[in-house]
Amino acid sequence: MATLRIDEALKTRVQHIASQRRRSPHWIMLEAIQQYVEREEARARFTQEALASWTAYKETGRHLTNQEVRGWLSTWGGAHDEKAPECHKSSSLKAQ
Repeated sequence: MATLRIDEALKTRVQHIASQRRRSPHWIMLEAIQQYVEREEARARFTQEALASWTAYKETGRHLTNQEVRGWLSTWGGAHDEKAPECHKSSSLKAQ
């Protein structure tokens, strides 16, 4: 494991948070690193999913409009949740 070197100002801030939370500075730093890594991994997954969706749209032209999605989402949590609308092609929207 590599040594982590931080400047005095950040070290003081970490120590302050550690004392407030009754944790060790080491625990605070590990928690921060873990949260950062998880956030960056989630961001990478989101980007890959978005690119895959864009590729599928360009290949098929199948989509839902904003209005269709908003209408469907407005039924969530009500007495009668509706099924997701079917994707379709539109003559006004062409795949690029």
